[in-house]
Amino acid sequence: MPPLQPGTSTMAAEKKLSAKHVYAWSVFNQDLGQLRFFERVLEEATDRSVPILERLKFLSIFASNLDEFFMVRVSGLKEMLDIGEIKPRPGELTPAEQLKAIRERVLPLVESHSRCLREEVIPGLRDAGVEIAPYSSLKKTEKRALASYFMKNVFLVLTPQSVDPAHPFPYISNLSLNIGLTVERDPELAITGPFREEIKFVRIKVPAVIPRLVPVGEGMMKFALLEEVIAANIRALFPRMQLSEGHLFRVTRDADVEIRDDEAADLLALIKESLRERRFGLPVRLEVASTMPREMVEYLTRSLDLKADDVYEIDAVLNAPALMELYDLDLAELKDRPLQATVPPALHRKDSIFESIKQQDQLLHHPYNSFGSVTDFIKAAADDPRVLAIKICLYRTGQNSPIPKALIEASERGKQVTAVVEIKARFDEENNIAWAKRLAESGIHVIYGLVNLKTHGKLTLVVRREEHGLQTYVHIATGNYNPTTSRVYTDFGLLTCDSEIGDDASDVFNFLTGFSMQKEYSHLMVAPLNLRKRMVTLIDRETAHAVAGRPARRRRGPPT
Repeated sequence: MPPLQPGTSTMAAEKKLSAKHVYAWSVFNQDLGQLRFFERVLEEATDRSVPILERLKFLSIFASNLDEFFMVRVSGLKEMLDIGEIKPRPGELTPAEQLKAIRERVLPLVESHSRCLREEVIPGLRDAGVEIAPYSSLKKTEKRALASYFMKNVFLVLTPQSVDPAHPFPYISNLSLNIGLTVERDPELAITGPFREEIKFVRIKVPAVIPRLVPVGEGMMKFALLEEVIAANIRALFPRMQLSEGHLFRVTRDADVEIRDDEAADLLALIKESLRERRFGLPVRLEVASTMPREMVEYLTRSLDLKADDVYEIDAVLNAPALMELYDLDLAELKDRPLQATVPPALHRKDSIFESIKQQDQLLHHPYNSFGSVTDFIKAAADDPRVLAIKICLYRTGQNSPIPKALIEASERGKQVTAVVEIKARFDEENNIAWAKRLAESGIHVIYGLVNLKTHGKLTLVVRREEHGLQTYVHIATGNYNPTTSRVYTDFGLLTCDSEIGDDASDVFNFLTGFSMQKEYSHLMVAPLNLRKRMVTLIDRETAHAVAGRPARRRRGPPT
């Protein structure tokens, strides 16, 4: 339950491993185990029985996962490597060995991803009537139309950045798509002044504010890639100059900003500052088009202060997640049949949801059970005049979640509302800060989590006045309070009015908001207070049952 402290150490095996042992090793190694999970995602993309837009979706998920892996895990290992000699614990790898093992695993995954996108998914989309057309294959009339589009919609947004004694190598923003080329003066023209140097490297950022896929022709199912449209019309940016062919590249930067306890007098201010720092994290990976000349690859590698092992050649469309624009097309036949989520029969009652929960606990299994049951629970708490207080932990809510809006309505109705908003939720910090501000402005008590821990638990406590006195209702879950991701991720949630669980939940919130040192709980296991001890005790108990020949299983209640 709530505060989870991210682990930093990894388990490993012997330093010398044969190829056949690497798979078994990855079961125990945090980073290689994570890459094995990415591989399973990629397997969904390579499965030809999966609808073609779903295959594109899995390719996008794989690429996004790998981006985050480099921004966080690989960057952390590189920081450890820069610190100096680190003596690993028995059975662990050094940072250098870990980075080598990661590269050996990532290279074939990247190759498989590129091959699937290049040879199967893009051709499969074309066969289904959705074409990403190479610019060279377009008709003259189509090229003229795209040239007009370029001048009207793209040209003024572009900013070429050259490198010369007066212009240092430009800052390349994280995960941006870029075109690299060289320019030189036309020898037939008498040019003097600042262009006397023979050859310059130029970087052009492909603007993210313009759609990556540019419609071609009257039909909306044929597209050209924005970077190819720019490359085909790039001479408009360099009149009277000789240009080389443009080549795509992409840089991944360290995005895992460390928050030190002794600097966290104002956690919110520190998180805001860390978001600014994240934009300028050190480079950790360079992706280049497979067509890029070796000289340009080496130049970029040196300029970014990277090594050859940090470079990954991509023989397909770079930045595959941007192709997910196609998934929004109204083409149901190219996607999985939509899942029809159900509502548990007990929650179909016409009277209040609280009466349904009093009849029996409700175990929800998302996405098979509708997340609407959870939002209905919170909305009912906001509307019910007998509800006095609502306390909730918010980790990732999404931009348009109805849950924070329901909390604001509850506060405006005079209820006591407390929200623990984890502003250290990686890559959701800005969204959570924005929600925290809106919640606080509506009179909600907002807690920004704990300094050296992440409040990762998903918990809601509702206090309601009933005939016998105050009654608690609890929702406790594995998934975020995010209706969008709840339709994709598999999670469990429990709605209960068990008084002992309610008391435990109340103690958890007291720990989060008031630094209560409660360590004994009737049913909940709370990290870092009692979870490890309780789990080991429960495992030992069931082990003893099994050794004695008794049935061994998980039982409700405190360990004996």
